[in-house]
Amino acid sequence: MHDLTKEELKILKKLNTPHKVQQFLNSLPKNFEENGDTCMSPRRVLREKKCHCIEGAMLAYTAFLVNDKKGFLLDLTASKSDFDHVILVYKENGKWGAISKTNYAVLRFREPVYKSLRELVMSYFNEYVDKHGNKTLRSYSKPVNLKKLGHKWITSEKDVWEVPYKLIDTKHIPLLNKAQIKNLKKIDKVTLDACEMTEWKKPN
Repeated sequence: MHDLTKEELKILKKLNTPHKVQQFLNSLPKNFEENGDTCMSPRRVLREKKCHCIEGAMLAYTAFLVNDKKGFLLDLTASKSDFDHVILVYKENGKWGAISKTNYAVLRFREPVYKSLRELVMSYFNEYVDKHGNKTLRSYSKPVNLKKLGHKWITSEKDVWEVPYKLIDTKHIPLLNKAQIKNLKKIDKVTLDACEMTEWKKPN
């Protein structure tokens, strides 16, 4: 089905709970894309032992797939002064949770306690900021099931740009109207300092 090796399957089968998947992603250094933009397949992430947000979300999706669990990719879009973010969302006991690979302290795992996807996304809102403290989160996509893309992307040796293109083409739901955006206030310095904390340092 997905052409994973025995060694790859052994790793992924151990990631049989959302917490285990998140802990595994946390253990991987951030992919700083020193040689240009990448969108590595789960196979390449396992081999190169690093990833950024969408690469981590795709690995989480694959771990869910291997363990017969249902997960979806969700695209969080930001204003022009900031970067978009991709997470994996899942349901447990009727509530939504999220797995997130990030280098920052605040845009991380969410327990499955949220009644709706909007409620979950809004849990990221106040700390989703640019370097000047502006709140930048603007919309989120409908949950994306990657089944329509087949399984070749899971083990591809090439960058799998078809996955982010799929997310871009998916309908996005705005979080704010123009008046709300205009009235947004910057976060305070203490909160900004916390938001700017990172786990992995860029290699020299």
